Amino acid sequence: MKVAVPKETASGERRVALVPECVKRMVGAGMTVSVQAGAGEASSFADESYREAGAAIAADASSALKDAELVLKVQGPTELRGGKHEVDLLPAGSKLLCSLFPTRNLDAVRRLVERGITSFSTDAIPRITRAQSMDTLSSMANIAGYKGVLLAAETLPRYFPMFMTAAGTTFAAKVFVIGAGVAGLQAIATAKRLGATVTATDVRPEVKEQIESVGGKYVGIELGQSAAAGGGYARELSADDKARQAQLLAEQCAQVDVVVTTALIGGVTAPKLISEEILKTMKMGSVIVDLGAEGGGNCTLSKPGETVVWNGVTILAPLNLPSTVAVHASTLFARNLMNFVMAFWKDKAFKLDLDDEILKGCTITHEGKVLHAPTHKAMAGP
Repeated sequence: MKVAVPKETASGERRVALVPECVKRMVGAGMTVSVQAGAGEASSFADESYREAGAAIAADASSALKDAELVLKVQGPTELRGGKHEVDLLPAGSKLLCSLFPTRNLDAVRRLVERGITSFSTDAIPRITRAQSMDTLSSMANIAGYKGVLLAAETLPRYFPMFMTAAGTTFAAKVFVIGAGVAGLQAIATAKRLGATVTATDVRPEVKEQIESVGGKYVGIELGQSAAAGGGYARELSADDKARQAQLLAEQCAQVDVVVTTALIGGVTAPKLISEEILKTMKMGSVIVDLGAEGGGNCTLSKPGETVVWNGVTILAPLNLPSTVAVHASTLFARNLMNFVMAFWKDKAFKLDLDDEILKGCTITHEGKVLHAPTHKAMAGP
């Protein structure tokens, strides 16, 4: 089987879908790997390192993709210059493995259907024990939580830790983290390591021990019904629970210097949690880092990819933070993809068993049809 790794085309994307260590293992398992020249340069992996691992270096994307049976990418296919689309370069009937986020990229899904591509989206891989080593959402969220706090520390016009100096004592910054998934827990741990006093909340009260284990203090509300949706995800709250949550958030945001939001419903959609009313209560000079920006943002005034200053509060809504830590982000992402491929590599072939729980959950398109229920629903419209 020929596996192709083209250079990423999304603006600002520095990651690469395979790193040399993974190429070596896949070649050793009997696969042929073709990597587009320069695909790893932005993440500090030279073409020569891929050659040494056993990959063939192709001059351009078309050459890398020619006759490929499986294409590995970080992000989903994008529009190219000249009116073409990256899907047009994929061999008809081939397989594509990437972080597609299909409900956000319906145009790409339609094109994949038309071209008969079997596509697997890593963000749709079920969060079960068998699939932990394939979980790109967790790998990348861990980086986002870490980097988000560093951005907050850089932006905040005061220290994070307490300092005792000859001129007097400066007290530790207060950080409030909303959401205790992978990104939230890493944000708590990073803020604590930097010397901040950290509180955190989550609509799933069962994560209280996890918050405390990384140095945070849990604050929460009594919910009318469980907010857990399974797989580490949260579902949308009832109207009454939303009102109680809004009151809690207002009280906490008014007391702190930094707010880091990481809330996503089902791992995809960002609920609006920080309203203008809450913003009005926050200290001048305080900072919000909205890590839900990819899903639309947790703050009503967030502008994904931009920084907004409103009423003295700086609102950061960074996109694709893992790309800013390209070496480790690429390495972790590549290991996730490799583990996925190797799990279904049997007798020198990729076995597509749609009865398998993992493949059933993450197969988006196959044989000209959309198999992923949420994507199918989104394409049908309201």
